[in-house]
Amino acid sequence: MGRVTFIQVVVLSSVLIFSNFTYAQLKQNYYANICPNVETIVRNAVAAKVKQTFVTIPGTLRLFFHDCFVQGCDASVMIASSGSNTAEKDHPDNLSLAGDGFDTVIKAKAAVDAVASCKNKVSCADILTMATRDVVALAGGPSYAVELGRLDGLSSTSASVGGNLPKPNMNLDQLNRMFAGHGLNQADMIALSGAHTLGFSHCNQFSNRIYNFSKQNPVDPTLNPTYATQLQQQCPKNVDPRIAINMDPNTPRTFDNVYYKNLQQGQGLFTSDQVLFTDSRSKPTVDVWASSSQAFNNAFISAMTKLGRVGVKTGSNGNIRLDCSAFN
Repeated sequence: MGRVTFIQVVVLSSVLIFSNFTYAQLKQNYYANICPNVETIVRNAVAAKVKQTFVTIPGTLRLFFHDCFVQGCDASVMIASSGSNTAEKDHPDNLSLAGDGFDTVIKAKAAVDAVASCKNKVSCADILTMATRDVVALAGGPSYAVELGRLDGLSSTSASVGGNLPKPNMNLDQLNRMFAGHGLNQADMIALSGAHTLGFSHCNQFSNRIYNFSKQNPVDPTLNPTYATQLQQQCPKNVDPRIAINMDPNTPRTFDNVYYKNLQQGQGLFTSDQVLFTDSRSKPTVDVWASSSQAFNNAFISAMTKLGRVGVKTGSNGNIRLDCSAFN
């Protein structure tokens, strides 16, 4: 028994050392001597894209999350399917990712590569990380220093996606388990859920809550009744599956803490949103962040920094792609 325990300790230690080592190369101002103006170049490209369409903001934020949760933050979600390989982006869970998110990274990469000294020196994974920070700030959220130094991943398969992204109907235990698998705790999970203060969802993602929740209750009783009626009007039965509605019914274009205030009012769109308020283990955190935007912003920055360290590729495990959508 003692030997097994010792082996477990050794394995656990090596896992921790390895995970720390993989993001040890990440640091702020990583490109200071390589491409000193990279953050300004990316920010300007992102701002130009946001002027074209607001979808850039939630689209880029969601792209970063979907990338990091599958095989780590390595821009593998950007790869296009080819030949016999069906890539991550073509898995059903990723088909709703907005094209404007992908386009933001591609345009920012082109802007970076247009500078001779920067050409092919900055990874798509780092550009996505910077662009995500920038869209949050452009929507009125906090700006924060990002850690950089990721390489782009060398594989992207649809098969790697299944079961690795949160589902709209998950309960607190399921959410906590999924996030814990990436070194993120409950507070990180609740903070990252706050990204639902922006963006939109398709009706089929929550229709079960407004039409056939249970035999006793066709409508989910945790839903605010007025909000439920509003959702039924926006999403009638047999609605066009392309119809999308705002995740935050009150300030859908602003990155703020209203998401948590909505949860207090029974206006969480998904089961996985509303459960953060109905479950007594997570409710206190929701209440604190509903009352303090500063506390939420600080928690969000911390959670995004930790998320950005997940599965970082180094050395021969990655490279810098010439084209974000194709392997070199």
